[in-house]
Formats: sequence, C-alpha cells, structure tokens
Amino acid sequence: MIALKKFIFTLIFIFFISACSFEDNHQSEKNGRDAVEVFSRQDEVIATDLNIPWNINKYDNTFYLSQRAGTIVKVDGVSGSKTVQDVEVTKEVLHEGEGGFLGFILSHDFEISREAFAYHTYKQDGEVYNRIIVLKLNQNTWKEEMILLEGIPGGSIHNGGRLKMGPDGKLYATAGDAGNPEAAQNVEILAGKILRMELDGTVPKDNPLQNSYIYSFGHRNPQGLAWDDDGNLYSSEHGQTARDEINLIEPGKNYGWPIIEGDQQAPNMVSPLYQTGDDTWAPSGIAIKNEKIYVANLRGESIRVFNLTDHTVDTLFENVGRMRDVLIEKDTLFTITNNRDGRGNPREGDDKLFKISLLK
Repeated sequence: MIALKKFIFTLIFIFFISACSFEDNHQSEKNGRDAVEVFSRQDEVIATDLNIPWNINKYDNTFYLSQRAGTIVKVDGVSGSKTVQDVEVTKEVLHEGEGGFLGFILSHDFEISREAFAYHTYKQDGEVYNRIIVLKLNQNTWKEEMILLEGIPGGSIHNGGRLKMGPDGKLYATAGDAGNPEAAQNVEILAGKILRMELDGTVPKDNPLQNSYIYSFGHRNPQGLAWDDDGNLYSSEHGQTARDEINLIEPGKNYGWPIIEGDQQAPNMVSPLYQTGDDTWAPSGIAIKNEKIYVANLRGESIRVFNLTDHTVDTLFENVGRMRDVLIEKDTLFTITNNRDGRGNPREGDDKLFKISLLK
C-alpha cells in the first residue's frame, strides 16, 4: 500500500513538473515571438509616394529631400504630409539614366539664409556635365543664386553626386568617372574624383593639388561621404563587378581605379579599407555613429553596418528594396528607398521615407 502511494505521488510530481516545463517553454516561445515583433516595429514609415528621392535633409522636424527628376519635396516629420517644391535653375536638369537632380544639402545657416547647395546633371553643346550651385528658398520655390562649379563630366552612368559639408567648413562633392574609366587617373579632368571647395566656389589654398578642386582621385563612382569623430573622411564606392568599397580618404591619394580594384595593390595607390568581394552592395549614402559606418545599398537592398573597430559587417534593415541615403540624428536613422529609379521593383507607396531606432 505504501509502495502504491509512493508510485502515485511520483506520477503526480512528474506531471506537475512537465506541465510547468511546458508552460515555461510556451511562455519562452511567446516572448521570443513578441521580441521579433517589437524589433520589426522599430521602423516607421514617415512618408510615401516619393519620386526617386536622392538626398535627406532635416531641419527641426521638417525634411527636405531632393528628387532626381528635378524637384524638392518638403515632408512634415509628424504628419508625413508632403509639399513638392519647384527648382528653378539656369541650365535645365537632365534626368536621364543615373543623372538628374542629385546631391542637395542645406546651408549651416539655413534658418537665416534659406540657402542650400545642389549638384545636378545638365547638357550643353551636346555633351553631358554636372554642376554645383547655390539655391535659395522663397516660399515653395528654390531658385539658383550662384554657380560654384560647372563642367564636371557627366553621363547616363557614374555621375557621383554626393555633397557634404566637412568639419573644416569646406564643401565636398563626389564625381564619378561618367563611364570613362581612364578619366579617373587624369588629374586634369574632374571625373572620378572627390572634390573640395570653399563655400563661394573657389579652390581652397590647402588643397593637395595646387589650384585644383581635386581632393583625391582614382575613383569609379563614389556616392557616400562621412566623417568620424576624429575628423577622418570615409567614402563608399561602386565596384565594377561586385567588389564595392569603403575607403578612408586622404588628401592627394590615388585610389587606383581602373588600374586596381578590390584587394589589388599597386605602388602609390590606396587599396580599400573594406571591399565586398563577390557580394554586390552598390553603396550610396553613408553616415557614421559610434565607430560604425551605416551604408545605404541599392543593389544590396539593405542598410549594412561596417564596424570600424573590427571590420565586421551586420545588416540593420532590409526587405523594402533599394536604399539611397541615410541620415542619423541622435539614436535615430532616417533612410529612403529608390524603387522607382528604373532598376527597382516599385511596391505600393514607393518611394518611402523611413525612421529607424538605433536603440536595441
């Protein structure tokens, strides 16, 4: 009888433990699903139905995005409401292939001056070029105020186009090789270069090549520029067949295109800090925070994160298509899709402006 009671007690104990274990496992699985759901909700769509946005600017809680066809869209950061603003220039924006109204950044004194810098493609005497100008906002129209630089070789591909204000107060611009690889090695031609200028368009006296806008050369199609907290300049660049690059840019250096690419080396040429091997990113805009470079990828359709400390790569954001630019403000990253650029697969509501938390 005692043995029978012990047996029954043992069965009850085993059943109780099993039930608790099942409940714990069930709760763990539920918590895991919730964690995934919470993570997936870290992105928020701010605005939809954009038309190939290229560059993100944010002033207070208002966004100003250049659109490749030749307009600027003003987006309310709270409601997502949009106002398309006209751009009046003295040389018509040429929106063909990869060309168009590309780089666009607000002046540091935008609140007072209402000015911005822009980079756009144009045609003159049958040839395609790019130019850098100053625009001024009056109500809902941006009007050309000043020409800083014209005659940058352009084409249907490889126009570069990124503008950034450096910590030294100079204006930097990326210029692609415009489909002419040999131009990247010719320091008499502005194609395939990173350019640096004063805000009035003059050549800085401390540029590495005397009386030249060229800051570095030997580039194929650089599309991203950003500085770390120590003032080091980095650039993202499209490789020929995969082998996309992240470069540490130093004044006057030759980054090798078209003589070397990927991990290849040659005398007096700089190999990339990182290259993607057989994986194609087609990197565009970049931003840096806490020793990490956040990279918007077109062909790679993601935001990748390159760690400057250990050179590892993670994926922050994906599955929404081609990504063109990134902007980081505190612990938030903003990004835009480019699924309507002729190479993507547009989805309902494209293109979009996203807000992504960088907090785990």
